[in-house]
Order: sequence, then C-alpha cells, then structure tokens
Amino acid sequence: MNPELKTWVEIDRKSISHNFKILKSQLKPGVKFFSVVKSNAYGHGLIDFSKIVDDLGIDGFCVDSVIEGAKLREEYIKKPVLVLGPTLSSLFYKALDNNITITVSNWESLRSLKQSKYKPNFHLKIDTGMRRQGFYIEDIPKVIQFIKQSRLESYLRGVYTHFASAKDINYPTFTDLQFQKFNKTLNLLAKAGFKKILRHASATGGVLINKKYNLDAVRIGIGLYGFWPSKELGVQKESIKLALKPVLSWRALISEIKLLKAGDYIGYDLVERVYKDEKVAVVPIGYWHGFPRLLSGIGSVLVNGRRARVLGRVSMDLISIDVTDIKCKVGDIATIVGARNKESISAYEIAGKVGTSHYEIVTRINPLIERIIK
Repeated sequence: MNPELKTWVEIDRKSISHNFKILKSQLKPGVKFFSVVKSNAYGHGLIDFSKIVDDLGIDGFCVDSVIEGAKLREEYIKKPVLVLGPTLSSLFYKALDNNITITVSNWESLRSLKQSKYKPNFHLKIDTGMRRQGFYIEDIPKVIQFIKQSRLESYLRGVYTHFASAKDINYPTFTDLQFQKFNKTLNLLAKAGFKKILRHASATGGVLINKKYNLDAVRIGIGLYGFWPSKELGVQKESIKLALKPVLSWRALISEIKLLKAGDYIGYDLVERVYKDEKVAVVPIGYWHGFPRLLSGIGSVLVNGRRARVLGRVSMDLISIDVTDIKCKVGDIATIVGARNKESISAYEIAGKVGTSHYEIVTRINPLIERIIK
C-alpha cells in the first residue's frame, strides 16, 4: 500500500485471469474475444486492465472514443481497437493515424466519411431493437449503395448490433427477434459482396445465454470484471459452476475518530441525531469519489470485517460511520466495495440500496483515485 494514499482501488490480477478463462471456455474455437474497456474499463483503470488482458491473449479492445483508443496505442497495445461510441469527423485523422476502427451508425457519419480525406476503417452498427445507435434494416440497401458509390468498400471491416435484454433470462424472445433481424442484414451484405467482414452481436449476456449469437466475435465487458449482467443470470450460471470473481475492491483509511454525546446532530442539514453516546469514525471519501449521496444514513462500509453504518449526509469528500461497537483506530482500513475478513459489500448491494445498477456503481468511482494491481 502506498503510504501517501488515503483512498485507493485494488485490482486483482488473479480474478481477471479466472474470469477470462471462464468466459473463453464459452466460445467456440475461432471466435474472437474483444475486451470492452470503455469508460476507464468500467472504473477498473483503462491502461492497467487492458495490459493485463492483452497479456492473457485477448484478441482486441472496444473503447468509447478515439481518445481512449489512442491512449492504448500510446501504451504500445497493438491489437485491434474498435470505437463503440460516435466519432467526430474532426477525429477521423487520429483514428487513421492510430489504426483505430470506428463505428458508423448514421447517415451523417457515413457522409462525413465520404467527404473526409482521412478514412479510417469502420464497422456498421445496426439497430435491431435497442433504439439507440444504428441504421434500421430497411436502410441497409441504400447504405450498401452509398458505400459502393462512395468507394468506401475497402474501409468496411465489420458489422454489429447490440442486444437490449440478453441479460434477462426470463424473456429470451426479444433477443432472438433481434438476432433474426441482424441475420437479415448479414444476408443483404453478403449478397452485395461483403462476405469477409467481422460479424458480432453478443456482449456478456449474449455469450452466456446462447452460443449461436457469438458469430465471428464477442464484446465482453462486465463479465471480465467479475459481474453478471443480472443477478438472475448469475444464479443460473453459478449453478453449473460458472462462477465469476469480482476484480475490484475500494478501500480508504480512517482519518479521525471522535465521541458524540446523546442528542448531538451529525452532518449537513441536521438530518440525523444520535440518542446515545456513540463513537464515530471519519472516512475521507464522498460523492466526489463516487460514493453515492443516496447512501446517506443507509449505506455501510467494513471496518475490521464488521459493518459500520453511514451517519448523516454523505459529503463531497467525507463520510461519518458508526463504530461504537467496533475496535478501530485512525489509520485502519475501511472497505467501501469488496471483502474483508469473510464479510463483504458488493456493487450489487450498493446498487440495490440506491436504485441503480452495479454497472454504475463501479464505473462512477472517480478515475483520479489510484488503481493498484495486486
């Protein structure tokens, strides 16, 4: 541990390796395995996480932006990089210079690519039901015609879609309908002569519910970080001994301990009052660090393997916790996410308390907090 850090995030290399092997085992030989490392690798640290999975043998990377992709190139990561998010035409040159493949999902981007003197390779994104990015299937004949007339054929390297509810094992029908629509797009492209482009549809959920969705490549994000897309899918897969291991733990040092007297208020807005003498510890993290303000009064952290409830409001940079019955001192470690002495607080638990998803909990941990590989 760095003696200069008051809060830090630990990344478990062995857990990454474990998750990689579990997920790889679900793929047929020849299916390319792309690691989704967008948004600071879901809070796990873009560069360090990418280097680890690169060493494990990942086939490529998916990022949100050309800027993220360029950072991988600066760190000598040479494998294919696909930008999933929109790319401004002003960054086409940077994508080309760094051998980064972009996504084209609308007419504006396609026209910009035609007009630009910088033409990076691209994948087409098809909207089969997510209603977010992507061309509709009925647009595909015109898209094909435009690509050919604009002499963009040699830059088209792939086509993909994204499932809206593959993590929901109770409603597989919608995913199957999306896959059927995507296959219609693939047939149109194949008839037009685009037979050697990379086809992909599955993220973590798709990989785990049906291997037929895997096609030429898969884009796995949340699973590599040790989380299931949904608890229900996790229960089902763990029952057949496919257990993922959370990679991330978030810790901080207790910076102060004080005694409160019965009747004292604590924190902003006087929202909480203690009715007996209590011992309180101060932990130097708050909503700026990514600890949700909605955990005020209901959240917990672990101190020496025991739960300590958050007292009063979560501040920007500090929380107060009840350690009345816990033996501790200044400098002891508080665990915000992760395990300690057989007790644990998961991102699922925190998400449930504040009404969000575990994706958001880990992704919103402030990227300025140092990630330490263990």
